[in-house]
Amino acid sequence: MKKRVLSLMLVLAMAVGMLAGCGGKGEDAGDYKVAMITDYGDITDQSFNQTTYEACKTFCEDNKLSFTYYKPVGDTTADRVAMVDKAVADGYNVIVMPGYAFGGTIVESAKNYPDVKFIALDVAAGDLLETAVGLAGEQYDYNPANWDLNKYVDMSNVYCAIYQEELSGYMAGYAAVKLGYKNLGFLGGMAVPAVMRFGYGFVQGVDAAAAELGISVDVKYAYGNQFFGDADITAAMDTWYAAGTEVVFACGGGIFTSAAEAAQKVNGKVIGVDVDQAAIIDGAYGAGMTVTSAMKGLYNTTYNTLGDVIVNGNWDKYVGKIQTLGLVSGDNPEENYVQIPMNSTQWGDSFSKDDYKALVKKMFDGTIKVSNDISKEPATTAAKVDYQGNIK
Repeated sequence: MKKRVLSLMLVLAMAVGMLAGCGGKGEDAGDYKVAMITDYGDITDQSFNQTTYEACKTFCEDNKLSFTYYKPVGDTTADRVAMVDKAVADGYNVIVMPGYAFGGTIVESAKNYPDVKFIALDVAAGDLLETAVGLAGEQYDYNPANWDLNKYVDMSNVYCAIYQEELSGYMAGYAAVKLGYKNLGFLGGMAVPAVMRFGYGFVQGVDAAAAELGISVDVKYAYGNQFFGDADITAAMDTWYAAGTEVVFACGGGIFTSAAEAAQKVNGKVIGVDVDQAAIIDGAYGAGMTVTSAMKGLYNTTYNTLGDVIVNGNWDKYVGKIQTLGLVSGDNPEENYVQIPMNSTQWGDSFSKDDYKALVKKMFDGTIKVSNDISKEPATTAAKVDYQGNIK
């Protein structure tokens, strides 16, 4: 009799323990280990990798979870897949990946680890399909709308967040012209969709502000065809600034170094991208160089998604989706996933914080519409744009 009572007590204790572990939400937060993989840069790049790393690290410290990061040995899908394999082998079951370069990695790796949650930032349908369609023996035409994503990619344990880059590009271009710049440049990294949306949004913002002011402005527009600066790209920027360009929107990883090096020689200006780059650009190349930055909410996306998935157990809200993040508030620009920085933008009488808030409100309520179409160059009325193609 005593043995039966003890057995029943043991069964009840185990049942209670199991229910407590479930918490009605699936895995307990303590069951998670978070790993981040860098694309081809490092966690000190002052951009995607660093911001994502800092958000993951802070979240895990705040919630007492294990965290590490992995840096691939090279810039290939195979190198990134190898880091996924290593992370899983090391026991990590939430993997965060920043940047479009992870499209192929997700296609090849996620299906192999159904119990691992993959969270990707700035990975769009086209980034996934380019690899997946090729693996299926078909020719991808670079138009995601023509393809059924779920036919080619297993999204059953994947969440992707992408951004409306055209909106923060618009804000930066609009602000620059309102602040008095009439000769502008756009230096993109590579002509991938995210960079093109930044650039075409920038052109639209420049044009809108110039039209409002009743002036004409000039824009030089080119891609470096790489995401880092070098002597050739710096030389091209030297030519731009020498010909009268006052400010260059440098958009694409480390390519800002070439714009900043050229600007430094003539007391020129630069616009940063992805994160608030004023500290790194001004610190390295000269105080006051950075007019503003066209930002994505990488930190908030990473921290908030991890919190909702791990702490709140809401993976079902995200899994299988490619979610486009943009404006969520017409009253507080700092709550939005695309913005320019309130603290470091070089506000003036001609464009103040209040003017920026009014601009955001009009964009949020649809009074101002910004096209995300990258199939053709945006039409302009007050901006003369010199499209120069690839520098290299």
